[in-house]
Amino acid sequence: MEDKLIRAIGADGAVRAFVAYTKDMIQQARVLHNTSPVATAALGRLLTAGAIMGSTLKGEKDVITLQIKGDGALQGIVVTADSKARAKGYVFQPNVEIADKYKGKLNVSGAIGNGVLRVIKDIGMKEPYSGEIELVIGEIAEDLTYYFAQSEQTPSAVGLGVLIDKDTSVKQAGGFIVQLMPDTEEEVIAQLEKNISKMPYITDLYDMGKTPEEILQILLEGLEPKITDSIQPSFYCNCTKERVERVLISIGKQELEKIITEDKQATLHCHFCAKEYHFEQQELIKLLESAK
Repeated sequence: MEDKLIRAIGADGAVRAFVAYTKDMIQQARVLHNTSPVATAALGRLLTAGAIMGSTLKGEKDVITLQIKGDGALQGIVVTADSKARAKGYVFQPNVEIADKYKGKLNVSGAIGNGVLRVIKDIGMKEPYSGEIELVIGEIAEDLTYYFAQSEQTPSAVGLGVLIDKDTSVKQAGGFIVQLMPDTEEEVIAQLEKNISKMPYITDLYDMGKTPEEILQILLEGLEPKITDSIQPSFYCNCTKERVERVLISIGKQELEKIITEDKQATLHCHFCAKEYHFEQQELIKLLESAK
């Protein structure tokens, strides 16, 4: 099954839902960053959430950034996504090993620890919108549920999961976000709560061979779900040599001169996709001239 994100409404538009399958995207991130199982699970959950939340943005150039900073061994995670559900991200400490919460359950909250979740939306306004909450339990899905209620006043249910195979590759990955529109009737809320309370983990459903469409039917059972569209989420980094050149120019004339005379070269590393950009002395001199 290819990665897929479906968007839908239920109860005549009183409910909106997003269901994503993101196995390939998370596997690509795992390979790029050589993450340990618990780091893969943490990064994968936030990447899935980022892709879903990114898909709600209206503008071509709109971007959403999710940042988690914690006092656990992972230290932090950063994910950025756009309106095409293209996401990129990294964990601060990718090689963290930590005892499982219980057999077969990776201890993501233990690896993250106590900390904050920040959501930044850059939608072309003068100042980007920013909302921040303290982490509730550090499992990410529950923290985002709390974020939506506190910062966006949108009652939501969030489910995120990454199932790791015996060889540490990604076996299944995906997530859902269901949100209530204002003035939703009590019986709709009750039906939704009932559906979610009896639902297995989303990765278990994918492991049973369920599709995003079938999971949507489980989520919105009795609420007449209608799929509005679908999109393919992907891991995508927009770094280029030209962008990295602009970073080098932005450090200022003195710093650049120092690199040219002392180091005679520069190698810059992209945190998001692990790509390296190398600049020889002559290239740096040209950049210095254009900076002047």
